[in-house]
Amino acid sequence: MTLVAVREDGPSLLEGYRAVAGEAHLGALAALARRLRGRRLVMVNSTATGGGVAEILHRLVRLLNELGVPTTWEVMPGDAQFYGITKTIHNALHGRPGELSRADRAHFLEVNRQAADALALDGDLILIHDPQPVALATLRRRAGQRWVWRCHIDLSRADREVWEFLEPRVAAHDAAVFSHVTFVPELPIPAYIAPPSIDPLAEKNRELDEGEIDASLAPFGLPQDTPLLVQVSRFDRLKDPVGVVDAFRLTRKRERAHLVLAGGSADDDPEGAEVLAEVNERVAGRKDVSVLLLPPDAHRVINALQRRSTVAVQKSLREGFALTISEALWKRRATVASAVGGIPLQVIHERTGLLVRSVEGCAFQMTRLLRDAMLRRRLGQAGHAHVREHFLHPREARDYLAIFARLADAAK
Repeated sequence: MTLVAVREDGPSLLEGYRAVAGEAHLGALAALARRLRGRRLVMVNSTATGGGVAEILHRLVRLLNELGVPTTWEVMPGDAQFYGITKTIHNALHGRPGELSRADRAHFLEVNRQAADALALDGDLILIHDPQPVALATLRRRAGQRWVWRCHIDLSRADREVWEFLEPRVAAHDAAVFSHVTFVPELPIPAYIAPPSIDPLAEKNRELDEGEIDASLAPFGLPQDTPLLVQVSRFDRLKDPVGVVDAFRLTRKRERAHLVLAGGSADDDPEGAEVLAEVNERVAGRKDVSVLLLPPDAHRVINALQRRSTVAVQKSLREGFALTISEALWKRRATVASAVGGIPLQVIHERTGLLVRSVEGCAFQMTRLLRDAMLRRRLGQAGHAHVREHFLHPREARDYLAIFARLADAAK
């Protein structure tokens, strides 16, 4: 796969965002877009489906085109061996043990070389997402272009040897963008902060009435009269679904509830099936846990699950950001989440949600929320307002345009 065809029809995103996010963000967007007229943008990542990056790009590319900044999206091709290597890189950058052999490094660079030949990278401004395509800047850059590496990963505990392999390729860019200041390593290029965002108009986040929620959830046979604890995430060890099950077991000793673990897989994540099998083994025989393997287009189901949940959960061990938290907060759901990575940007403890650091802490806060409806309402309302101000697509688009405008001005 190379060029991703982004749907351009339908109602205007700009008008929809104006109604939801207000005029302030849209005015700044329009002014920045005028500064970039005549420049073409190219977004590059490793998958068109699955994961937060792909979700963001489907809407962000369309929004930038509506603003008059021509933008295309290229997906680099890869094979199973490449995705196994990049999964090792992903985990190692998050701090898990990992090693790249000489053959691994050679294959990684060879796939990047093949992608450099295959992709249309002739824009004025190139935004490379995450480690998979990081070597393209050393292979296809031409005079006058500006290249930016966008890292969605928490690098604060990155494996030293893996990072040393990537760092020269990152340094070949003109700038790097991170989700949180603590993720920024020492680099010879400028670094900027731009947290990810959600689309309030998307099928996953739009308002649903009770009939739509009931119809979306009917096939799964979830209990109607039992509080739902819901974690929506890929089946990934770093999302710790097994730890959520352990916390739920403790909660069930005190309160009646039903746990839903809902998620899917990404094209560039070969470990998903293994993690799903581990989860199913852990919950075997339990009638108070539902494990839902969802397809990439199950957006309305996820929306309905989050809206029907009593408490949203995100017990990650490492996390770049976790868009599922902003999604749940947008729906005014009280949220329990781990105090790791970019999560504390969204969950401000006791204000917009509750942060935890252990299985026992997760169980305690889930139990607390199950027992306190007023606390759930207070946190849900504050969380919605926090996301509206900081984590909707117009703000992320504004950040990217500001970075590109600065680079374009510097080039002049």
